[in-house]
Amino acid sequence: MQEQENQQTEKVEVTDATAPEAPQETIVQPETETIAVQDTSAQLIAGLEAKVQELQDSFMRAKAEGENIRRRAQEDISKAHKFAIEGFAEAMVPVKDSLEMALKIDTPSIEALKEGVEMTLKQLSAAFEKNRLTEINPVQGDKLDPMKHQAISMVPAEQDANTVVTVLQKGYTIADRLLRPALVTVAQGK
Repeated sequence: MQEQENQQTEKVEVTDATAPEAPQETIVQPETETIAVQDTSAQLIAGLEAKVQELQDSFMRAKAEGENIRRRAQEDISKAHKFAIEGFAEAMVPVKDSLEMALKIDTPSIEALKEGVEMTLKQLSAAFEKNRLTEINPVQGDKLDPMKHQAISMVPAEQDANTVVTVLQKGYTIADRLLRPALVTVAQGK
């Protein structure tokens, strides 16, 4: 019996010698690590896909908002062009009313007409002032400013060259932008 036990011990020892326990454990560990890595990879991919979807949704919302802002801005510009003259038109309506009332009078006197024209001119001047429409009316001797004046002719005069001699027609600016230059004659050189 002892011999059988010795043989079994030898077999166990041989078995143990040929197949050590450490290599079996390393083989098992990579399989569990592979499964754990696969689970982690699947979770990571799912998380990244969710993030991509979220970013796509945010991008589409931002793009739609940008389009809405662009469309609203175009509508505002269109309305501004369409109704830009509204304030000026409101100021001009009383002037027209005054002129129409003056024409309804059957036998106006010259004094009444003159008074009516003066009042209408005051209304018109107030409308111009309210809408920043200002006159360019140079006086004799002012230096010619090609940005505000248009010289029609040069005339001999007893003043410095390139100075205003007479104003043929007033000019106008709207908010520092030239609407119409003043038509002037200028002095020739002496």
